[in-house]
Amino acid sequence: MSRESVLSLLRARQGEYLSGEAMSRTLGISRAGVWKAIEALRQEGYQIASAPNRGYCLESGPDRLRAGELSGPLENCLIGSRLLCLDVIDSTNTECKRQAMAGAPEGLVAIAEEQTGGRGRLGRTFQSPRGSGLYLSALLRPQLEPEETVDFTAWVAVAVCDGIQAACGIRPQIKWTNDIVLDGKKLVGILTELGLESESNALEYLVTGIGINVNHQPGDFSPEVEAMATSLAQYLGHPVRRTELAVQIIRALDRMYHDFPQNKTLYLERYRADCLTTGKYVQLITPTSRQEAYAVEIDDQFRLVVDLPDGTRKTLSAGEVSVRGMYGYV
Repeated sequence: MSRESVLSLLRARQGEYLSGEAMSRTLGISRAGVWKAIEALRQEGYQIASAPNRGYCLESGPDRLRAGELSGPLENCLIGSRLLCLDVIDSTNTECKRQAMAGAPEGLVAIAEEQTGGRGRLGRTFQSPRGSGLYLSALLRPQLEPEETVDFTAWVAVAVCDGIQAACGIRPQIKWTNDIVLDGKKLVGILTELGLESESNALEYLVTGIGINVNHQPGDFSPEVEAMATSLAQYLGHPVRRTELAVQIIRALDRMYHDFPQNKTLYLERYRADCLTTGKYVQLITPTSRQEAYAVEIDDQFRLVVDLPDGTRKTLSAGEVSVRGMYGYV
């Protein structure tokens, strides 16, 4: 843990020298402990300069999702107040649910370099190759009735757009209900799951998971999704530092959670502005059918209102159907 603490201090003052004595006092460890942590970080690829009577200066480092990179910028956030940084996990959502059942408090964020069992809506898989994406989940315990959280994923979608914009300077769009789209292709998947008390049906916890294609290249996607998927690096033409993106996503989630559910009017307005589904002819897809419709609007409950070919109007809730464009993903 001293290694992560030393890295956090150096990252907070990147480009400046910080004395070993000052770090020793701040962290409550010996100067020898500081030196050992510095050497270990150098072995991991961090470029750390040292100078007599000046101390240590972090010049650069690998893009690794770890507590030392993230904890400092998230110091005042509830979401991210505890970080579980993993190398490989089946699913960050599943891990958060395990932590929830073990009594972990809200604010925990599980983040992984790779998922072996990433999941999406309606039982779909989410491809999570190592070191390419940002795969994280947050554990929350809102004091609400379960029905009061039905539109939470829509709020998360707006927050994810905020985080990407803050980190990368571009704002993606939302394909109803919870896919984040860039240049007409899927960039982000979001999956929210609830845990209910068996007898009272009271809400015990809420886990929201976010998977972002960050530095994926075309070969990282399987043939069945390659045509409809993209990454930030593909769109921008250069790699994106995942640690900075993770910080901005978690900060945006934290701001959103402070607003939930009382500031609904603002998030509904922003969701409507970001949503690219409305005003288009779409396909409504279920396991047994495919139907054409015209997407009219997002109603006050974040539901999609559509007109069917027979002239009837229908309101769709999240989870009922998948919505695709007439001739492609959007």
